[in-house]
Amino acid sequence: MTAVEAAKLQRFLRNKLHPDMAVQCRNRPDECAEIHIGDECLGVVAKVIDEGETSYSFEITILDIDLEDL
Repeated sequence: MTAVEAAKLQRFLRNKLHPDMAVQCRNRPDECAEIHIGDECLGVVAKVIDEGETSYSFEITILDIDLEDL
């Protein structure tokens, strides 16, 4: 994922989900990027190219211990 793609995704996520979301690219451009709010990593977003169409898949993992106090 390029820095330009990450910036576009960040604008989209801030507009649609939360104004403090940040997209942080990993070291290699072929890797996914991390989605953060503050210091907490919420998940990852990966670029998917299938049959000539590009999409982005956002995966969030929620641990059971995170749900205990809710």
